[in-house]
Amino acid sequence: MTTTGPPGNAKALAPKRSDLWKNICGLSNPFDIAIPEAFSCKFLILISMLSISFFNFGNECVTSKWGPNDQIGSANLISNQNTLEALKLVKQGKSHGLGVVIEPGMPAFPPRYTQLQVVQPDQHFGRVAIGDYGWDMSANDDVLQMWLGTGSQIDSLGHLGESQEFYNCTPGKEFAFINGMTKFGIEKIPPLVGRGVLLDMTSLKNVKFMKGGEPITVDDIKRAAKKQNIKFKDGDIIIFHTGWTDAKLKQNPQEWVSTEPGITNDAARYLASLNPMAVGSDTWGVGAVPPIEGDKVFYDHVTLIKENGIYILETMNTGRLASEGVSEFLFVLGQAKLKGAVQMIINPVALW
Repeated sequence: MTTTGPPGNAKALAPKRSDLWKNICGLSNPFDIAIPEAFSCKFLILISMLSISFFNFGNECVTSKWGPNDQIGSANLISNQNTLEALKLVKQGKSHGLGVVIEPGMPAFPPRYTQLQVVQPDQHFGRVAIGDYGWDMSANDDVLQMWLGTGSQIDSLGHLGESQEFYNCTPGKEFAFINGMTKFGIEKIPPLVGRGVLLDMTSLKNVKFMKGGEPITVDDIKRAAKKQNIKFKDGDIIIFHTGWTDAKLKQNPQEWVSTEPGITNDAARYLASLNPMAVGSDTWGVGAVPPIEGDKVFYDHVTLIKENGIYILETMNTGRLASEGVSEFLFVLGQAKLKGAVQMIINPVALW
């Protein structure tokens, strides 16, 4: 887990390095304390430097609770015991794919897009397919060009950071290259298996779908959990149903991708305190867009991914679970292992 920013107003008290020389040796005294004339300028410089180091201590990144070399974050919460407990949730033998259908032209966070081509290699103009198989073989193949952060997806721990720093205090220049990431790649994530929890915000608010920009607050999360009789556990996969994708993806794709209901910055911090394996939603970005006053847009990603190593699941197909009143289920995800990839299109399976 990483944290940024000093406690209280220590940052405001710390003098800037550029102001150091004018704040010592008789020019001014940034700490407003009596300094005996016998003290030399060199001594004052030493005291000032120590003070700066003290006040800047809180700005230093804190490495993951799973160690400074960890690359899988909350996937460390997977255990034999948690898996066996989650298996007990399968009582009706029902299953549901949480991925939406991905198709060319579907809306996505710009400039993302999807383009699919179906081809018949070496079969043009009546040519026989490559090789001699002893029969008249006809075959189709496909070529896909797309951004992997389209539709239902998982964000790896290398997806979003702050000030060029990512999970586990890792500078982006050390691992993010044009031909792939050398750390935190999708291939590092083990199969995610655990208890899925669906928080039905439409039921809580008695609406068919939440409005664009409508916030999900800490109080909303607590009230939904109480209403659904859910007690959070370490390693949960917490997913929100807002009704947004069911209501807007097909009917008004431009509105769907332009705004969305979602969690506030405070709610992201609260969710992180619950120690989940992943947080997801039936929206394309999880956090409210536009955010409420005082919040930073998409900063939930920083809190969850960068600071806590918690995976994010976007555009989850949750309508059926909500309509059938499913609050807990076995969650299973085995994503494609494209080495060095930042994100991956997914179709997790819910079983109950």
